[in-house]
Amino acid sequence: MTAKSLKLAGASSIAALALLALTACGGQGGSGSTSEGEGAGTGSVTTDGSSTVAPLTEAAADLFRDTEPGINVTVATSGTGGGFSKFCAGETDVSNASRAISDEEIAECEANGIEFTEIVMANDGLSVVVNPENDWATCLTVDQLATMWGPEAEGSITSWNQIDPSYPDEPIALFGAGTDSGTFDYFTDAINGEEGAIRTDYSPSEDDNITVQGVSGAKGGVGFFGLSYVEENADSVRAVEIDGGSGCVAATNETVQDGSYQPLGRELYIYVANASYTDKPAVKTFVDFYVSNSTDIAGNALFVPLTDEQVTTAQDELAALA
Repeated sequence: MTAKSLKLAGASSIAALALLALTACGGQGGSGSTSEGEGAGTGSVTTDGSSTVAPLTEAAADLFRDTEPGINVTVATSGTGGGFSKFCAGETDVSNASRAISDEEIAECEANGIEFTEIVMANDGLSVVVNPENDWATCLTVDQLATMWGPEAEGSITSWNQIDPSYPDEPIALFGAGTDSGTFDYFTDAINGEEGAIRTDYSPSEDDNITVQGVSGAKGGVGFFGLSYVEENADSVRAVEIDGGSGCVAATNETVQDGSYQPLGRELYIYVANASYTDKPAVKTFVDFYVSNSTDIAGNALFVPLTDEQVTTAQDELAALA
């Protein structure tokens, strides 16, 4: 995906900040590999956005703390849309996103003078999960999911046997992402054919842990969220395979990377405010570290790592910021 990158012309304070860092840290400079701990030394980085991407950025912050303990990285979760609202208002340095920024959000950033760079940091399979006691649904087609989640299903599709006559007459209890979530946008577009199109009689939340609790608490429970949450909650929920038209496929690292897990495989992003990167050494140090260590970070957070081609693209996107 082409990065939406807008370059700031100047960063007059960098020389002075670098000199201060050298004085305070006994000659520790800002050049060299950030993965070895060379960087700003002190400062803060503010991030917000997707609850799906939050564990990825938290994993990056944990590893980063080992090399730069003086830099504080905060990770908040207001959903992808909520994160972009704060980002485009100039309130955060980095926005975590489980979908690409929209044209409306780009316009909002432009109106506020916020120039940014998009970087793909990992891959993810958006999983459909059921209660562990559900022994009837092991694979669901996209059409079945649309029957279950489409706007026309509201108030009428209430039992599992309406999805497939061979399923029991068990009430369906629906849980999933709220409207500020990039996961919501992605799921509704991929399954219902239109972003935002969904029945409203389900239990929404920007917190995926709430969805886990809901599905695990109802025998007929069903929900959707990122693959990493399935792996973290294997005792509470069970992922079903998805048939996108070519047979049933489980969400795994391999099927997400090779594109066979369709239509619910996706890329995960961070958006970096160019001014923060050029004017705040702490932000530059953290973002450089994040990109340089993306494979280890993805593994620690149970996400699907970037392919070699994606790694090269991410490095190119970062280089455009320098």
